[in-house]
Amino acid sequence: MNLTLTSRPTTGILPADAADPVLESALSAVEGQLSFLGEALRARDLPSIDLHASELHRALSSAVDQFSRAARHGPLPPALRRRLADAGGSVAAQRESLARATAALDRAIDVLLPREAPVMYGSYGASERLGRGGSLSA
Repeated sequence: MNLTLTSRPTTGILPADAADPVLESALSAVEGQLSFLGEALRARDLPSIDLHASELHRALSSAVDQFSRAARHGPLPPALRRRLADAGGSVAAQRESLARATAALDRAIDVLLPREAPVMYGSYGASERLGRGGSLSA
């Protein structure tokens, strides 16, 4: 009988620095959707933006669930933590970019379609603006 001592038992426990395939898959899905969404934003492709934003939301939800479960069983591998932090930074950067683009669009709309100015004086002069109450003087 020849037994080798170098074979590892298959207990399902990974070394601390090894990547869990489930976490790796979840994080890769987030990174992929971030990339697709970034490309769609650069191309200003509205149907793709909508599609990839929804897919990114699903991927993030799944990743948060997977990482939360894994964190209950011990620390996460440092490489995955770094990648997760990078993905979070990318989400924040895209959110900030969208907020700036939305503000610029709102300003352009305000210039092109100004809002109606509020009426300051009515047919009765300033009294409409001030209200109908108060004292009377003769």
